[in-house]
Amino acid sequence: MNDDAHGAAIRVERPTKTLRELALDKVREAIINGYFRPGDRLVERDLCAQLGVSRTIVREVLRHLESEGLVANLPNKGPIVAQLNHDEAKQIYEIRAALEGMAARLCAEQNNPAIADALDKSLEDIRHSYREKDMAGVLAHTSSFYQTLFSMVDRHVAWGVVNLLTVRINHLRSMTIKTQNRDVQGPAQMARIVDAIRRGDGDGAYQAAMDHVTSASAIAQAVLSGRQPID
Repeated sequence: MNDDAHGAAIRVERPTKTLRELALDKVREAIINGYFRPGDRLVERDLCAQLGVSRTIVREVLRHLESEGLVANLPNKGPIVAQLNHDEAKQIYEIRAALEGMAARLCAEQNNPAIADALDKSLEDIRHSYREKDMAGVLAHTSSFYQTLFSMVDRHVAWGVVNLLTVRINHLRSMTIKTQNRDVQGPAQMARIVDAIRRGDGDGAYQAAMDHVTSASAIAQAVLSGRQPID
């Protein structure tokens, strides 16, 4: 028996997603995309019917989403879509600003055109998704932009910290990207980050990243307080 045959004999086949994982993805996506809104009750019986899964799976999904901060379990009321908290949002943006500013500076200091080229590709995908009114695509390509920012300078620990907050970040981002002119302002701010990186301007890249996060934070706070409508 050759080496390939030996390898095939013990290879672990990657399983497809379980029903629980599929249900988790669907409910998480429904919350992030606004199908379920903050404060909405999540009734197990209704979710079972909507998802076509058992109550056991629904309970596991709700527990997992509670651990991610998307669901809250209130006494005498049961699970609801978590209300976004001003202070938590502020802290999330503070973490983003510190880590993304650092990563942008390090990228600029590399003086590697490939970094800017990769970021430009994600940025063009973001713009295309905005044009197509594909908000899920905007979220996915924005996450890809930042993953590139961190991975290109081998800051995997920092990306891991950001990634742990991805669900909450996307919950906030799903609101800010729908506000007036964000489809123009957001990509323009990100383009300034890329331009500074391409020039090798570490201070400029850091400041552009900070400005972008500061703008997003202000919009999120305005949305949460009802001062900024969502389109």
